[in-house]
Amino acid sequence: MKRKSILIVDDELHTREALMRYLRGRFDVTGAEDGATALELLKNHDYDLVLTDLRMPGADGMSVLEATLSKAVRPPCIVFTAYGTIENAVAAVKSGAFNFVTKPVKLSQLDEVIDAALASRAEPEPKAADTDVAEKKAGNPTSSGEMVIGNSPAMRRVFELVRDAAPSRINILITGESGTGKEVIARAIHDASGRKGLFVPVHCAALPANLLESELFGHEKGAFTGAVERRKGRFELADGGTIFLDEIGEIEPAIQVKLLRVLESRCVERIGGHEQIRCDARLVAATNRNLAAMVAEGTFREDLYYRLEGISIEMPPLRDRREDIPELTRRFIAAAARENGRGVSGITPQAQQMLDAYSWPGNIRELKHCVERMVVLAHGDLLDVGDIPENIRAGRVVKALMAPAPVPENDPVVPSLMPSPGVVPKLGESERELILRALKLCGGNRTRAAAELGISRRTLHRRLHAYGMAGDRQEFNSESGASTEESPA
Repeated sequence: MKRKSILIVDDELHTREALMRYLRGRFDVTGAEDGATALELLKNHDYDLVLTDLRMPGADGMSVLEATLSKAVRPPCIVFTAYGTIENAVAAVKSGAFNFVTKPVKLSQLDEVIDAALASRAEPEPKAADTDVAEKKAGNPTSSGEMVIGNSPAMRRVFELVRDAAPSRINILITGESGTGKEVIARAIHDASGRKGLFVPVHCAALPANLLESELFGHEKGAFTGAVERRKGRFELADGGTIFLDEIGEIEPAIQVKLLRVLESRCVERIGGHEQIRCDARLVAATNRNLAAMVAEGTFREDLYYRLEGISIEMPPLRDRREDIPELTRRFIAAAARENGRGVSGITPQAQQMLDAYSWPGNIRELKHCVERMVVLAHGDLLDVGDIPENIRAGRVVKALMAPAPVPENDPVVPSLMPSPGVVPKLGESERELILRALKLCGGNRTRAAAELGISRRTLHRRLHAYGMAGDRQEFNSESGASTEESPA
């Protein structure tokens, strides 16, 4: 299948080339150094998506947006904007842009916006009469993104909370590890809320305190050096919609005080101003930190914590919802094959079992990137065990080898790998024992042991040599304890 095509328009050479390099692995990418060049390209070519800077000399991003809207088949348009021009970006969205991304571009956020934009073009909106039926069937409160899927008990509880809480005005706190899909759920809450305003995300950890304050609450002209004009903050831009504060545990105490005041009064006061501006922005916040513990430590305000936690939604890690991994894998395979023009249609049961068994410390984000890599590098139409990255295969085996094994109490060769209660051994500290256990499980066969460990036989030989275990080329047979010898590779 043909790969999706993207036009990137930016007059900053380094930004344009960096984005082109990043996206070239997944898409057919064309670059334009200014708006005028982009307008000519749009006259003669059809693109699946357009990414354009907003401020450029001559023909600016709004001109590029207008050109996309005039095409018979309209490509979604995403605009880039500096933090000082958010109002213009919002105006672009109201004029027909799909969404905006602030500079400097956060690549994980860009990936999510691109996926959503391409999905919006590929899949028409369901008819109103069919929406409730489709959502109930999927157990999914929104069609915002492919990661909001799951039939596990843990995800069903999340979906129920979203459906029950979304129509209200109560603040929502989403907790969970990185990569579990907290922003996706925040967008789902906004989509299901019925609110007519924008979904405005703010990544708190990406901004220094002085800039974050201005971004949230806005400022008046002359409020500080460089404030050459009045500017609205994100709360004002989200009026009638939803403001999403990601990584809220990272904000400074001084901003915590101002945020609490906004939540209590539903009014904002710009920096350098005295006017109280009414603001009907629904707040959804997210964090991978333990805010209750931070309250106990005195690093997060207790009154703000209780304001934020009107309703708490905990996103389960992927290891606690393993029954969802096969469906997520199928979705990611289909998306990666479509976007990269690959003929991969599925995955073998053996490979799926290995993905199911892995712990996925990076959660859904890690699974998505892993599957995409497999699809791009695969040589057949089905993904197999050999397509799985070595670190994933090794991680699965490490987990299996760390399980209790029937080893004699006084066995001098294969010591138990089970740690003392509350102690987690580091891989480097137990590598020798893992290798010995693998050899024992494989009857002393080096080739099989290397395959189980997810490394080459040559690498295994080097490790044995490093540990002084390769001189006489003897290993221990797992059945009888007798030594066996294998011919050199």
